[in-house]
Amino acid sequence: MSFNLLVLTCIGYVILLFAVASLAERMAAEGRAKWLRSSTIYTLSLSVYCTAWTFYGAVGYAARSGLEFMTIYLGPTLVFVGWWALMRKLVRIGRENRVTSIADMISARYGKSNALGVIVTLLCIAAGTPYIALQLQSIAESFTVFVRDPDALGLSTNRTLIAFWVAVGLAFFTIIFGTRTLDANEQHHGVVTAIAVEAVVKLVALLAVGVFVVWFVATGPADILTRIDAQALPEWQIQPGRWTGLILLSAIAIICLPRMFQVAVVENTEDRHLATASWAFPLYLFLISLFVLPIAAIGMEMMPAGSNPDMFVLTLPLHLGQDGLALLSFLGGFSAATSMVIVAALALATMVSNHIVVPLWLRARAATRRDTGDMRALVLNVRRLSISVILGLGYVYYVISGGSGALAAIGLIAFVGVAQCMPALIGALYWRGASRNGAALGLIVGSVIWFYTLFLPSFGPDTLLPAQLMSDGPFGLSWLRPYGLFGLTALDPLLHALFWSLLFNALAFCLGSMLSFPSPIERVQAALFVNIYDRAGPARSWTRPMVEAEDLLPMAQRIFGPTEAQSFFRMQAVAQGKQGYLPDITPEFLEALELKLAGSVGAATAHAMLAQSVGTAAVSVEDLMAVASETAQIMEYSAQLEAKSEELSRTARKLREANEKLQTLSVQKDAFLSQISHELRTPMTSIRAFSEILMESADMSDDERTHFAQIIHEESIRLTRLLDDLLDLSVLEHGQVQLKIGSANLRELIDQSITASNSVKAERHFDLFRSRDTEDIDITTDAGRLSQVFINVLSNARKYCDADNPSMTIRVQRRGPMIEVDFIDNGSGIPRDQDALIFEKFSRLTDSLQAGGAGLGLAICREIMHNLGGEITYLPGQGGAAFRVSFPQVLNARAPDDAQARAAE
Repeated sequence: MSFNLLVLTCIGYVILLFAVASLAERMAAEGRAKWLRSSTIYTLSLSVYCTAWTFYGAVGYAARSGLEFMTIYLGPTLVFVGWWALMRKLVRIGRENRVTSIADMISARYGKSNALGVIVTLLCIAAGTPYIALQLQSIAESFTVFVRDPDALGLSTNRTLIAFWVAVGLAFFTIIFGTRTLDANEQHHGVVTAIAVEAVVKLVALLAVGVFVVWFVATGPADILTRIDAQALPEWQIQPGRWTGLILLSAIAIICLPRMFQVAVVENTEDRHLATASWAFPLYLFLISLFVLPIAAIGMEMMPAGSNPDMFVLTLPLHLGQDGLALLSFLGGFSAATSMVIVAALALATMVSNHIVVPLWLRARAATRRDTGDMRALVLNVRRLSISVILGLGYVYYVISGGSGALAAIGLIAFVGVAQCMPALIGALYWRGASRNGAALGLIVGSVIWFYTLFLPSFGPDTLLPAQLMSDGPFGLSWLRPYGLFGLTALDPLLHALFWSLLFNALAFCLGSMLSFPSPIERVQAALFVNIYDRAGPARSWTRPMVEAEDLLPMAQRIFGPTEAQSFFRMQAVAQGKQGYLPDITPEFLEALELKLAGSVGAATAHAMLAQSVGTAAVSVEDLMAVASETAQIMEYSAQLEAKSEELSRTARKLREANEKLQTLSVQKDAFLSQISHELRTPMTSIRAFSEILMESADMSDDERTHFAQIIHEESIRLTRLLDDLLDLSVLEHGQVQLKIGSANLRELIDQSITASNSVKAERHFDLFRSRDTEDIDITTDAGRLSQVFINVLSNARKYCDADNPSMTIRVQRRGPMIEVDFIDNGSGIPRDQDALIFEKFSRLTDSLQAGGAGLGLAICREIMHNLGGEITYLPGQGGAAFRVSFPQVLNARAPDDAQARAAE
């Protein structure tokens, strides 16, 4: 096949993945794709474990070592079948704590220590770099193998150029579908769905090659077994010690690899998915490994001497003239490599942003006492840059190491690296006495040993380590040789590094934990992690701080965006039984906010951000007692008392708020009646006085008579307007209004409303900021009534905005079937103690002379929006007075019935 045709095939395949990922993202955003969170998609996404090492390298592994390749499948199988309880506990803790990565899991358990997160992040990057290089190497080699006469194109000597462009393309794909938005759960439906599709492709490809080899090259299973026996080498003998070590290593890797943690824990939404995966994933591994040994045996028999066994899956069909099968095999290997790189780069980039860059940014801003600004753009840009850097590191490793004759060797180096997380992770789940100091000591010691005994030597002699040091040891100390540490030379380099690194890691972890005492927050987190199934309620690591919800809302908006942050605060307020957008600041609310922040920026960073804003992060005495108490009876009794106390406090607070509101409304009602009496009496007195003048003055001139008649007319209009407002409000409240539903354009409606409101204080210059493109929406509603609401809000802003240079921002956005129009001025806003009353019928924040009315405008607006199937609400924390008008894009003709039902309640 020509090089250009192969490139076009790859581009077409990537376009298909783009389409699948885009469709999945769009369906997830619209909430109409439950299958995206199905057990099938979850199980297939776990196949990201099967990389190019599995697709290509397993056959090469089998050709060199016989059945030993099975160890890389037996480890994960034992985990999902025999260690299912451990995986279930990991998934439950991850979901309840909004864990975003394995670094986040470890840092959250050990007192939300960001230092631990940094250590794990750096370790995972170092371990992931060889693995990414392996994928780039496999794709580059498959290109050169597949293309006819690669020497003519210079591909044999320019594999690094192919690897470079592959890295660029994968970085682009990962950035597009992994960093488009900052999700509160760090779940990526588009990427996961694309990975599931690739799982099917690589399985079908490997099965197709296997079926061809067994039934079309050989004559069936019996013949293939005979040929396997004929090709058996001495190296194929089973070595029990090595098998045990490799099975253990692969079992640890399926838990600790960042990409596996991402798909198994972070992307998990339900426990039942794990139950399905406990049998379905081992079945997938069985199928994908079923024909590995037959392909290896036939390849050794039929391929020319010196052929690379890692490429038998591809070269064997080509050698036998099966170009179509070879192309399918190429796409299978391409899928295996790309899926791993995409998920690994995404997971590592999340760790870099959450544990390194964002904490440094917060610390720098805190030192200069500057506002953090919009954190969403920062986090997303950092992740995009991190993805590029991580893939660049993988490419650099590939170039420096010059590739490897055995893909399996590179993969096993990465396995040993991430295995250093295992002692701290197991301690996090099962040992309440494990401490942050112990975990850090174990990780550092284990990583240093792995780095010295396996990672640095993998580049070859005289590259990063001198050849003399590798053969004689530093300073001639042979017992410190990288491959013979402490004189142990009986093990091969891989098991040698695994043994010493995990041994010293575990010893340092246990010793450090026993010699140090966990901090209060560590003990709280330990109880929650170890006893996750006994958890009765949220962790309380916050006291009641002296801070207002308005102070925390801007911070939340910088991470989630205005819409999601306001929705979260409003839900919390509703849960507390409060009206409006702002809840009371309680320990429970702070824990909920911290948990939601953790889903976007990690547990340690979320804790630091909230502590910086709140100014306190002390653990309460009750929490310390709960940690110290081992008696279930006391815990249950305490929980019951607390629940009753909270219920009584909540009820008392609701009664107190209701009483205060009634008192306020009573005062306002008295003032309103007085104002109404005055408003009615004044025009009526004028009408009576001037009409008597007209009747009694016979010698009045025509000009005087016209003047007095005009006064009577104007006072009549004023009286009629007041009565119309009262009648309009009454009709709206009782659902008796007749809506005139028709088609309209929102942008034109806003234009008309702005023009109509310009007559209010026309002498004031008022700047307007709006996006006319986003306003261009066709709607079906009562345009007159909706315009009445817009005019009222705009007129109020022109009258009451107290800024020196008043301005109004109009922002339009869609939320499903609803349209939201925000009106935000730059004034001082509405006092917090008044924002819940401004929509009441008798409410005025100013005196009648300044208000120029009886305080019915917003009350009428509220009733209009109820009749239009929407609402008008006040948005706090926006820098000025801000109102949101939300309504359906298409109003159902039966919408007034809802208002009638509400009025009848």
